Amino acid sequence: MNRFEWAVMSTDIGPLLLAATGRGLVSVVFHADPAVRDEALRRLAGRLSAEPVADATGLLAEPIRMLTEYFDGELREFALPLDWSLSAGFNREVLRELATGVPYGAVVGYGELAARVGQPGAAQAVGVAMGSNPLPVVVPCHRVVESDGKLGGFGGGVETKRRLLALEGVLPQPLF
Repeated sequence: MNRFEWAVMSTDIGPLLLAATGRGLVSVVFHADPAVRDEALRRLAGRLSAEPVADATGLLAEPIRMLTEYFDGELREFALPLDWSLSAGFNREVLRELATGVPYGAVVGYGELAARVGQPGAAQAVGVAMGSNPLPVVVPCHRVVESDGKLGGFGGGVETKRRLLALEGVLPQPLF
């Protein structure tokens, strides 16, 4: 049976579950306490038809290093191989545009992102694509906001989105 490697890393926004295949980073899961981790690993095993193995060969060493630097404010762009097998079609097209076309410290509206992939009326579909993002933070769905400037939804929770945007200097840092 195929295998994928996983590890949980501690961050300022809580524990992140990372998973990688031989092709690259395949999944990032927010709030990876033991119950969330176990459920995410079960789902990933089914979707990838692969057995989860705790970080055995070091596939996650570079993603962990880069994410640590990102959260320390030292890294602005991820240069990692990504395994896009958990995303397809329109969603994958939108996520790839987001990954390459919306830099650190910038935001984009749902409608603008839809227009960038040639579907100007598909703002809601872009929202669905953001919700399906298997690689949040690395593929920065937190940088997609509503046209009126509101944050919009976020799979990791709006507070997590706010904290990521504050880290990137888009929003003020919290006072507490």
